[in-house]
Amino acid sequence: MQLAGCGSAPPSPEPLHIATGCPAVVPCTLSATNPDKNGALLTDQEATEGDWAQCAAQVDMVYQHQQAQAGKQ
Repeated sequence: MQLAGCGSAPPSPEPLHIATGCPAVVPCTLSATNPDKNGALLTDQEATEGDWAQCAAQVDMVYQHQQAQAGKQ
């Protein structure tokens, strides 16, 4: 007679890890620029706007996390 616990079975799945707390953020930085022609000014402006967009996305992420945490209370 073989008991149910003695048979072969697939291994149990790993438990899911749930991170709590504020998302990690990094300081906002702007790319270095050194335009030498008028066309370079436009490229620099686009790079700067992209840098600000990344920074704003981080701020939005933290804000949304804080709002979600406030709604749980």
